Amino acid sequence: MSNFLLINKPVGPTSHDIIDKLRQITGIQKIGHSGTLDPFASGLLLVAVGRELTRKLSKFVKLDKEYVATLKLGAVSNTGDRTGRRQLMVNNLRLSENEIKKVLERFVGKQKQIPPMFSAKKFKGKKLYELARQGIEVKRKPQKIEIYKIKLLKWSNRENKLSIVVKCSSGTYIRVLGHDIGKELGCGAYLEELTRVKIGRYKLSDAIGINKLDKDNWRKHLKNL
Repeated sequence: MSNFLLINKPVGPTSHDIIDKLRQITGIQKIGHSGTLDPFASGLLLVAVGRELTRKLSKFVKLDKEYVATLKLGAVSNTGDRTGRRQLMVNNLRLSENEIKKVLERFVGKQKQIPPMFSAKKFKGKKLYELARQGIEVKRKPQKIEIYKIKLLKWSNRENKLSIVVKCSSGTYIRVLGHDIGKELGCGAYLEELTRVKIGRYKLSDAIGINKLDKDNWRKHLKNL
């Protein structure tokens, strides 16, 4: 039995938790996904079921991604998101929508991005976030990425929250992008919410929640990708 499932990951569990749950549901141990979502994030997980397809996941890992992100402005976080230790940077923040749009436009294009310490990227066999939790910081090599599009969805001066759509290359860290946007705006920022809505041509709207799958119906949701 080898095929794919498009899963809508909720906020809370890790991507690995979802894989473990699918192993329980399907009875198949060889299951993998094409890109991690952090516990605080939600959205599309592309999951390969079966030995044959888990070996071919690398081509799906390299697909472009699209996210909807909400940034909290006026503060920073040591993790780059709302789960970390936060520090207020600016009181009485006042920004115009036009100012924000101009800053967002500067991030479109090819660039280099340094992976965050709080990430699943590995350094000498250990995940960076494991080192970060021990208070260890290591030098990371900048990675080539590309931001194809950033669109402003909503700006709330009252809440200091900014919602955007980002279409980007594989390997882009939205938490780093959010931090850099806050820096460019001169006020600081961290990710309040993050949802992955597309992987390549595959859409979140076609995905199913893990809580809707069981031992009797999971095969009906398999897809040939």
